[in-house]
Amino acid sequence: MISIALKKIGYFLIDGEAEGQNYYGFDQEWFRTRWQRLSGCGPTAVSNILYYLGRSRSIPGLDRPVSRKESPDFMEDIWRHVKPTAMGIPNTELLCKGVQSYAKAKSLRIGTEPFEIPGFRCSRPDFGQLLLFLHSALSADTPVAFLNLDCGEEKILDSWHWVTVVSLEYEADGNAAIAEILDEGMKKEIDLNKWFRTTAKGGGLVRFHLSC
Repeated sequence: MISIALKKIGYFLIDGEAEGQNYYGFDQEWFRTRWQRLSGCGPTAVSNILYYLGRSRSIPGLDRPVSRKESPDFMEDIWRHVKPTAMGIPNTELLCKGVQSYAKAKSLRIGTEPFEIPGFRCSRPDFGQLLLFLHSALSADTPVAFLNLDCGEEKILDSWHWVTVVSLEYEADGNAAIAEILDEGMKKEIDLNKWFRTTAKGGGLVRFHLSC
């Protein structure tokens, strides 16, 4: 098996309000309004990624640890730009546009690189290309936003939902692939190969490039 992971997964840890309580990344349930909690998975994934990149790259304004109490302010700042439509953020293009809006407002240089997984199986890239995309991003110590429009047989994933990929373990021939994701303030493992083979609607991934 080939394994690749972010170098400092501990940067995602967020102190909770109770003693000894902590979370891995942000949770969309921390948004303040019902609509935000319902549709905020995209902004939450972006919050996770910018939080990690800010801390790991010492980006001013993004580099300080945030507590559970402070998390809504951090997430709301990103929501103003990565703003869901009536259908949420159902494609990589809308997420990338939101990130570019945030970057412009904060005078940051943030690049985004999408990887599309069409719903029609005959139009999809080879699974090996998806693995290469993830491996390349994680090798560069960059989390990846992952959009799942239909979970197929991988029931750990929610459909029509963004999560954050932080590690990957896979066979070189692509017959097995397990991805570790952040979702709901927790680490979870998904069978990426099973998802790719059984999803009816596909989805996509977005890799970020950020520098001062």
